[in-house]
Amino acid sequence: MTQRITIRKPDDWHLHVRDGAMLKAVLPITARHFGRAILMPNLVPPVTTTAEAIAYRQRVMAALPAGSTFKPLMTCYLTDDTDPDDVERGFRDGVFTGVKLYPAHATTNSAHGVTDHRKIMRVLDRMEKIDMPFLMHGEDVDPKVDIFDREASFIDRYLSKWVRQFPGLRMILEHLSTKTAVDFVRSAAPQVGGTITPYHMVLTRTDMLGWGLRPYFYCMPVIKTEPDRLALRKAATSGEACYFLGTDSAPHPVSRKLAVNGVPGVFNAPVALATYARVFEEEGALDKLEAFASLNGPRHYRLPPNEGTITLEKSSWTAPEEVKVEGPDERALVYRGGETIDWRVVE
Repeated sequence: MTQRITIRKPDDWHLHVRDGAMLKAVLPITARHFGRAILMPNLVPPVTTTAEAIAYRQRVMAALPAGSTFKPLMTCYLTDDTDPDDVERGFRDGVFTGVKLYPAHATTNSAHGVTDHRKIMRVLDRMEKIDMPFLMHGEDVDPKVDIFDREASFIDRYLSKWVRQFPGLRMILEHLSTKTAVDFVRSAAPQVGGTITPYHMVLTRTDMLGWGLRPYFYCMPVIKTEPDRLALRKAATSGEACYFLGTDSAPHPVSRKLAVNGVPGVFNAPVALATYARVFEEEGALDKLEAFASLNGPRHYRLPPNEGTITLEKSSWTAPEEVKVEGPDERALVYRGGETIDWRVVE
């Protein structure tokens, strides 16, 4: 039985590190284990222009530990009024790595997102011309669509059409949560890639709702069924190049998670790689972990893989229950916090 595995240093292709005190508290956790990360732009206010992305990148760099080689990859928050010229300028100047679609009100801090997909066609057309990646929170927020059907409806009503309309546009459907999404990404590869979180491969909606409401499992897209979970595990561990690592780690202060109207997001950065390793071991696919974590994402984004390596070892440790955040009584609770974890990063 494998007890130790060394892989190229991985990247996180979907990450929230917020801003201010939360940024300072959580960014060093990711920077210890990952070479790069796609940073989400849904701040308050959101990162909608090149100038705002430059300013945010500066704040991120200031929050890194001394000597860190971690590289943040910035994204543009797409709105009804996004300027294609600014998007192109930001991409050509090396500021933006991609543009991120949030349907309005789909998830945390998405109120400024797209209200009418017809309004973003000019931007998508420009992105196709300059070979700029298009990242998607792929959910249909039409009130008539059941929350458990949002991802499938988005694929049917929008994404399946965009693939044909913009055949040269590289796309990433983020945080896949259904067998439908897994199958679509496979059918549309290599044009479309998909990221998979650690917790969507471990949990089902019964874990969140079946033995009392567990708000720390609440995320968007919501956790689905056992067949969906199994499909995600098979996809991630298949070695297929269209699937790659994206934790969607999303910290929130306890007060926001436990509010009357609690916010979605699972803060999993402290245990992400250990959880992925556990899943790959359970599926008999530890030899495929490097492709999923370190190679497939760079290939889709047309970036070189990291030069360094990390080593994971099967040895027990206890995950922290929370991460302290500067400020009165602020803390972010950790997914799997307090559990005995059977894999750890040792180098």
